[in-house]
Amino acid sequence: MRRNPLGRTGIEVSELCLGTMTFGTQTPEAEAHAQMDRALEAGIDFLDTAEMYPVNPVRAETIGLSEEIVGNWFATRGRRDAWVVATKHSGEGMSHVRDGAPITSATIPGAIEDSLRRLKIDCIDLYQFHWPNRGSYHFRKNWRYDPSGQDRAATRAHMEDALDALQRQVDKGNIRAFGLSNESAWGTAEWLRLADAAGGPRVASIQNEYSLLCRMADTDLAELCVNEDVGLLPFSPLAAGLVTGKYQGGAVPEGSRRSHVDSLGGRITPRAFEAVAAYHALAGRFGLDPVHMALAWAARRPFVASAIFGATRLEQLEHALGAVEVVLSEELLEAIDAVHRDHPMPY
Repeated sequence: MRRNPLGRTGIEVSELCLGTMTFGTQTPEAEAHAQMDRALEAGIDFLDTAEMYPVNPVRAETIGLSEEIVGNWFATRGRRDAWVVATKHSGEGMSHVRDGAPITSATIPGAIEDSLRRLKIDCIDLYQFHWPNRGSYHFRKNWRYDPSGQDRAATRAHMEDALDALQRQVDKGNIRAFGLSNESAWGTAEWLRLADAAGGPRVASIQNEYSLLCRMADTDLAELCVNEDVGLLPFSPLAAGLVTGKYQGGAVPEGSRRSHVDSLGGRITPRAFEAVAAYHALAGRFGLDPVHMALAWAARRPFVASAIFGATRLEQLEHALGAVEVVLSEELLEAIDAVHRDHPMPY
């Protein structure tokens, strides 16, 4: 298992990260714990969760359940040092958490304490803001995204306020590092600039959607990540399961994510199916499993720290682990880019 630095924190993480957003809904606790055991055995020591998980769907009565399940693993296994643990503070509009309140210095301490309690640990290795207060162009909002109504002064004041609160949490030993999610290049640059100018933990990572089908991070954000040592943590590197091919032809396998969210959050389009078919044909040409090719590609981009993938069942995790052995030749990378040019941003 390859390992990469997490920004400038001194923390190293495995190139694959175990996502937990189905722990407690599609994935029952015993299955979740078996996944954590198997991931560690395979060399994965980075785990990502969030206070609002599980999803599909998000319900008030299950808020925090994924963290609780992870915490129960720690309580029964006693191997806290085996994992780098990342979790997230929900942003404005999540009605089931703090009645949808935005992220502020007032919400940060309580959110962290609640996550620590559920996780049954003393310190969170990477604490992330799930999405910015000002909104985001992610989750298919990029087609109509309009930042012209933003209040730059208010955004910067919020960042300074939050950084001060985060630094107090670092000083208390509650968190080690700070990361972003669903952020822009400008937003990340501002967090970095203000941390340098006013103090507070430096952004170590940014968790955005990134896959063969969603390559928005390839340009401005990639340049920022490389030059500022901010590791991209791609989520949905298999495009919410589209890349597996299981949804081709409009299929909706029983128990799959699409059986809970029919459009896969806006990812189901005719062009998406065409792109998946093209990548499957390419994988076949090179004698590769398309899942392995997609995961290895996302994990080994030069600006990526670790690719986050989730598995509903243990056998899916076992299958995904084959990505570790994939060799990405220059010929294959050029062929992937050629398919991307033919099928850019299909959703």
